[in-house]
Amino acid sequence: METRNIVLITGVSRKEGLGYETARQLAEQGYKVIITARDYQKATQLAAIMQGDQLDIVPMELDINNADSIAKCVQQVTAQFGHLDVLINNAGAMTDLTSTIATADLGVVKSCFDSNVFGPWQTTQAFLPLLRKSAQPRIVNVTSGMGSYDDPDFGLNHFPGVLSTYALAKLTFNALTVKVAKELKDKKILVNAVCPGFTATYEGLKEQGARPVEESAKSIVWAATLPANGPTGGFFRDGKPLPW
Repeated sequence: METRNIVLITGVSRKEGLGYETARQLAEQGYKVIITARDYQKATQLAAIMQGDQLDIVPMELDINNADSIAKCVQQVTAQFGHLDVLINNAGAMTDLTSTIATADLGVVKSCFDSNVFGPWQTTQAFLPLLRKSAQPRIVNVTSGMGSYDDPDFGLNHFPGVLSTYALAKLTFNALTVKVAKELKDKKILVNAVCPGFTATYEGLKEQGARPVEESAKSIVWAATLPANGPTGGFFRDGKPLPW
């Protein structure tokens, strides 16, 4: 079985995305990185790019909203590696960009919660047995300052009354992080939420003030590589605590 630290990242389907850059940075530190996506071909293509740079990247298919897909991925990781050191719940979706609480289509709201809460939740449940076999297991939940009350940039108390569905989903994901961390503290599994900040993952965002993906991914890498005495149940950006 593989003895090096093994990371699995969900939602890696775009070269411009945080998942891809996080994978690259961790692989450059010597980790074996499993990148997953609903579309296996996309994961394979991205893996090939990094493999061309002599980075240890393994593509796998994983749809966080499909229990069968999750189970198959767990079986594959178990067969190939026997354990998992870091789970990075990166997959998510920003939907319902313009509606308000009063006008929201609750079917769309449910879809947003499926992608940003229930998908990562069931993925975490499924991979816990493999994480428990690690000497220093970590779970990193990629979330948002929109899911806090007092984040000065994006918090519920400061941000304009748009993106309400996304904000509420991330608020729930932040709360889930705290509860999971408390449940797993005795198992020495560190669980933290990370807000990467406003990031230029799509064309035109840089001109709106978004920062480079290389900078934002460092927050995720920081949480994935915490030492044994690192924090758990926290909410961070750039390695610094954010107000809940």
